[in-house]
Amino acid sequence: MENNNFRQIKSEIRILGIDDAPFTPRSSEDVLLVGTVFRGGQWLDGVLTTRIKVDGLDATEKIIEMVNRSRHMDQLRVIMLDGLTFGGFNVADITEIFRETGLPVIVVVRRHPDLERIKRALMHRFPDWRLRWAMIKRAGRIHPVEVRDTLYIQTAGVDLEDAAEIVRISTTRSSLPEPLRAAHLIASGVVFGESRGGA
Repeated sequence: MENNNFRQIKSEIRILGIDDAPFTPRSSEDVLLVGTVFRGGQWLDGVLTTRIKVDGLDATEKIIEMVNRSRHMDQLRVIMLDGLTFGGFNVADITEIFRETGLPVIVVVRRHPDLERIKRALMHRFPDWRLRWAMIKRAGRIHPVEVRDTLYIQTAGVDLEDAAEIVRISTTRSSLPEPLRAAHLIASGVVFGESRGGA
């Protein structure tokens, strides 16, 4: 699929920001994924949820289902993920998410990932590490974006320049885009009874 062409990026572009809730590592439990629907970095319009397996292989499928069944689908313009992995090493395949939803995907992290360290961890823990590693590699190059602090992004279905502008538009209250900050706060609040940890 070709990249989506944003002729003009509006300040209230509809963004779905997705993060996972705290979980017990290497457990057999499900992990809550929370998606927040934002107009730019200003207004929260909705909350979506789904569940994935710790260290499973269902993050991609569950995100696609959550997006495609949402009543907000027609208004959404981009999906934003807090990293490529959820619930441990449950890797989201951003090219597949773009292909199945038609929505561009922007991965945002605060620190540049140590890919060699990640690869070693996958090789050590998972017989199917090649599959997980292939999804990570498909996410493409990691690019720095200057907002309040330096963030690092990967993209599928959107040009780097447009992705960087969307990140800047949505980063209004902290050093992280508001859709991701809110998803983090909601997810931890559901698990602990109140939100914890810096967002």
